[in-house]
Amino acid sequence: MRNTPLAEVDGLDRAVLAIGTDYPDPYLLAWHEHRRAQVLYAATGIMRVETEESTWTVPTARAVLIPPGTRHQVTMLGVSTRSLYIEPDAVPWFPERCRVVGVSELLRALILAAVDMEPRYREHSRDAAVAHLLLHELESLAPLPLDVPLPAEPRLRRLCEAFLRGPDVHDPPARWCAALNVSERTLNRMFHRGTGMGFARWRQRACVLHSLQHLAAGTPVTRVAALLGYDNPAAFTTAFRNLLGRPPSAYRRPGSGGPR
Repeated sequence: MRNTPLAEVDGLDRAVLAIGTDYPDPYLLAWHEHRRAQVLYAATGIMRVETEESTWTVPTARAVLIPPGTRHQVTMLGVSTRSLYIEPDAVPWFPERCRVVGVSELLRALILAAVDMEPRYREHSRDAAVAHLLLHELESLAPLPLDVPLPAEPRLRRLCEAFLRGPDVHDPPARWCAALNVSERTLNRMFHRGTGMGFARWRQRACVLHSLQHLAAGTPVTRVAALLGYDNPAAFTTAFRNLLGRPPSAYRRPGSGGPR
């Protein structure tokens, strides 16, 4: 199915429904939730998925697992999605919070094939076998560190959200302390309590993940490093590789001058 509203088919007696959707660039899919579990795959472009507790950056050829009933919104940048909507009883192992995962060549082929299936596929048919195999492949996926947790404390959360709109790796903790009227030690305690990491680590993580949208747009690594306030491209590349295990060039848009 392509460009079909989920509401039109959600009630079908099938464990797996697959829908391909093309979005304008850019596009904000406002806050909503699904009865089914969702596997949201970025066939093109880059997505930013937000929930009450965190944000996830989803580059091309990766997917985010969204649990049933999870309120979320999605910012789309040049995105064409392939979504699997799965009955909760069919995936008892599904994570309780969102998770970005890598997508193998086999899983990618299965997702693309599922979009072309009839929504009322027959039991014991080839399409039913594809749906069954999809569930097996999804269960074995390992999570990727592509989330930036957000604290619940309202004042700190507002500062974090503002930072995510224009991150700077050298943004001084003193600025945050002044805004919150707390000491640097207290600021770190607030970050550990609200996000599970200290201020400096959170700041670095937010900058690296923000860079993915620039890299996907074909922006040169030197320019991305400067935009985020790094002293030089080597410092940015080191931080990027430490978090994601690969250099920034691995996430650049194909045909933009670097390897995929």
